[in-house]
Amino acid sequence: MEASPDALNPCIHDSSRRGSPAVRAAKDIAFGSAAGIVSKVFEHPFDLTKVRLQAQVLDTTARFHGPLDCLVQTFKSEGVRGLYRGLPAPIVGAMAENASLFLAYGELQNLIRHEWDIPLTQALPLPQLALAAAGAGTITSFVLTPIELVKCKMQVQMLVTTPSLSTITSSTRDLPGPFAILRDVLRMGGVRGLWLGQTGTLIRETGGSAAWFGTKELVCNLLRKDAPERQLKPWESALSGACAGGAYNLAFFPADTVKSTMQTEAELRPGTTVQRSFLTVARELYRAQGVRGLYAGCGITVARSVPSSALIFWIYDGLRARFG
Repeated sequence: MEASPDALNPCIHDSSRRGSPAVRAAKDIAFGSAAGIVSKVFEHPFDLTKVRLQAQVLDTTARFHGPLDCLVQTFKSEGVRGLYRGLPAPIVGAMAENASLFLAYGELQNLIRHEWDIPLTQALPLPQLALAAAGAGTITSFVLTPIELVKCKMQVQMLVTTPSLSTITSSTRDLPGPFAILRDVLRMGGVRGLWLGQTGTLIRETGGSAAWFGTKELVCNLLRKDAPERQLKPWESALSGACAGGAYNLAFFPADTVKSTMQTEAELRPGTTVQRSFLTVARELYRAQGVRGLYAGCGITVARSVPSSALIFWIYDGLRARFG
């Protein structure tokens, strides 16, 4: 008996047999959103640390001596609420990112099958899967940049007037919220201003998504090499997702550092009146601290992305296995 496409390659996100386009879209949006929310709540304190470390690369005197120092200072000065500063924006971002990413990834696979004339009974080769993932990342980057802009600005609010968090005594309730920040961005830069740092997000998401999905597919295929027809076990989804998380962040992390620097420059270096290009900021970061500066916050980012990505695929694959 001829095997179905899902049996041939059950870890691959093949949406061609999951109902009509509307049904597939609804499932991908729901499953991706659920996975994104859970992972973002888990990882946000580490993401906040990453952004704050990236934002100090061009400073003459560093506020923090590393990720642990940043976490400790933040907790002592701002409490648990401080560790989750700016969380609403990434929650929305995680829903939008994962929903659009998984949806685009599946539909681009269908497009590749059509253009390459690859039958449903044949699994897509890894290069074609990476191409679909890169395309999905490109699409997602345009959704993500405005959300990350607001998030990054909120995450550095407490650094604006003080050289160290240990000197903070004012209430955080006086700081502008996400909607106030959004209004300021629109007032100062118009709609175009919402996509400040888009080049960095585009590079990170296009290359990173190819690495993320590609690594996930590669690892789960290796786990099933003795029985390629079987479905992934939950721990296998988590393990392959964990490997994917590390690959995603190691691949194009400097692009994220440049993006974060551009998006927080107005707050931390208000004397800068001219919006600089991606390459200009990248060169300044490299001159300031070399390769080390471009990878500021990378260690803690990889450390949090491994369990976070494991959660995403464990939840997403589990929901797909349960609801189709």
